Amino acid sequence: MNIFKREMKANRKSLIIWSIGVIFMVASGMGKYSSLEGAGGQSMNALMADMPKSLQAIMGTGSLDLSTPIGYYGVLFLYLAVMAAIHAAMLGSNIISKEERDKTIEFLLVKPISRTRMMTSKLVAALVNIVIFNLVTFASSVGLVQKFADGEEVIGDISMLMGGMFILQLIFLVIGTAIAAFFKNAKKATSLATGILLFLFIISIAIDMNEKLDGLKYFTPFKYFDAKLMLKEGGFEPLYLGLSAIVFVGLTIVTYTFYRKRDMNI
Repeated sequence: MNIFKREMKANRKSLIIWSIGVIFMVASGMGKYSSLEGAGGQSMNALMADMPKSLQAIMGTGSLDLSTPIGYYGVLFLYLAVMAAIHAAMLGSNIISKEERDKTIEFLLVKPISRTRMMTSKLVAALVNIVIFNLVTFASSVGLVQKFADGEEVIGDISMLMGGMFILQLIFLVIGTAIAAFFKNAKKATSLATGILLFLFIISIAIDMNEKLDGLKYFTPFKYFDAKLMLKEGGFEPLYLGLSAIVFVGLTIVTYTFYRKRDMNI
């Protein structure tokens, strides 16, 4: 039995649906840019500047120039990142908890394969899924943003943003797997993982709304790969990359450690 192939087949339909969803999201977002471009992008910047800071934070505008396609895409990226994070968190928790939920864990445990190898196969399948999702997002983004760029190079900026989104996906993937491996009630793992994700996202919005909360930016991965920061600096903040690596490695260790020890609900 090839667990990797089994997981890829089990998640194939879900991946297709999520991929179609992200393509639609990019297309509808850039479609709105097309109408704004006709009305005058600078007027849109002025309108956003007059909006309350709380609304600017929720929309993710900040210092982005909405008159340019990559600036407008930076606003859209916030929601693409949330969508990718939700997909990764649900995938990570489901890839473990579904065995107990669907009563198939006994079938796996009687096979001549260690739990470590079982987990590795599942994580590799999950990694392939998020890579495919990221590539679909990248391809659709480049195709649609380039359409409005008038010869301006946007592939580099989009590649950088997709790199940030991929690291964000990895973080929430292992958040999902760690929760599912640690808690005995695997059925609640997905809702808990998405709940943590939404809480961290709300914190990132609150930071943009209130400068006094700036110190909390180190506790939410959504601030590590903020489009406004990456497009302004032209790259990643080394500190955030280091924190991301620590979180990823730490939660991966938690996943393996507790999955090997846990009592399965057969």
